[in-house]
Order: sequence, then C-alpha cells, then structure tokens
Amino acid sequence: MGEIGIILLAAGAATRFSQPKQLLSYHGKPLLQHLTEVALASGCQPIVVVLGAFASQIEPLLTPLPVAIALNEKWSQGMASSLQCGVSKIQEMATLLDALIVMLGDQPLVSPEVIQQLVTHYRNSDRRIVASQYDGIVGVPALFDQSLIPELMTLQGDMGAKPIINRYDAEVVKVPFPEGAIDIDTPQDWEKLLNC
Repeated sequence: MGEIGIILLAAGAATRFSQPKQLLSYHGKPLLQHLTEVALASGCQPIVVVLGAFASQIEPLLTPLPVAIALNEKWSQGMASSLQCGVSKIQEMATLLDALIVMLGDQPLVSPEVIQQLVTHYRNSDRRIVASQYDGIVGVPALFDQSLIPELMTLQGDMGAKPIINRYDAEVVKVPFPEGAIDIDTPQDWEKLLNC
C-alpha cells in the first residue's frame, strides 16, 4: 500500500482580519498549528503546508513539526496556485503516492477522525475521490487518487479542487461532516465559533 499525503492550504492573506487568520488563537495555539497537528495525528504522510502571505510570521510556528513547507510565491493568484504548489512538493517527497488529501487552513473543526474516514472509504472502494459533505455541498477535506494529479495541476483561480469534485460528482464517495460548514472567512465567523 502506498502513501496518502496531505496538503494543507494556508497561503491566503485573509484581508478581512486585523491579523493573519492562520495565527488566530484556537484552543491555546495558532489555528494553523492546530490544523497541522490534526493532519499529523491522522497518520497520513507526507504532510505539506502551503504558505504564501505572512509566510515569514507563520513558518517559525511549524518548523518544530515534522511537515514540509511549500512557499507559494503566486498565492495572490488564488487557491489553485497554492494547490499546485503543494502537489509539486508532495510529489517530490512521496516515493509511492496512492492519493492526497486537500485540507484548508480555515476549517477548525476538522479532526484526525474526519481524515481517517476519508482514507478508510478510499481504501474500501474503487472510487478516485472521497469528499466531505456539509450544508448541501460536497467539498474539502477531500481525498484525490494520484491518477487525478494531472487534472489538479491544470486548475486556475480561486476555486481550489471544487471543479474536479463537480466533474466527477457521480463517482465521489460523500462522507458526512456537518462541522465542515464552519469555516473562518470573517471576524464574525470567528466570534461565532468561539461563542459556541
């Protein structure tokens, strides 16, 4: 059995916040550190964290952790460029990659168990995509078979991997993850999460 890697996308500027969103304190540590530790606890390897805006402030938090950092110089071109940066890095690192999981740096309620469910569904089926389902949508965290890497590398703009999930919708294993609907796009989202 080959490796299943994780790409954690955290390159955005989060312009609606007065500080980098990745550094917001969640359970006593920066949000991105929390999510990186979740990825590590899932048992998947290798793990690549993609940084862009504020990389110099964020990178020191991750250096003690056994993850690779990919610096996306073109982060302002959208999520697709960060995804491609992460895919390139993970391909350099993995000797036998079966699949990769895409996580976002603004979904604080992702847990190791959520990641493990994606892996289990992938290993127990012949499907090439296993994605989370919440609020009537299918999205990330999502697992993509290595055969889809060429398509991931052609994405553009700020849609991330959504176009590929949509293209193969009939083939996607959908795993319920209601908490996936909670992502941090605005200071109001953050306040709502903290007050739950």
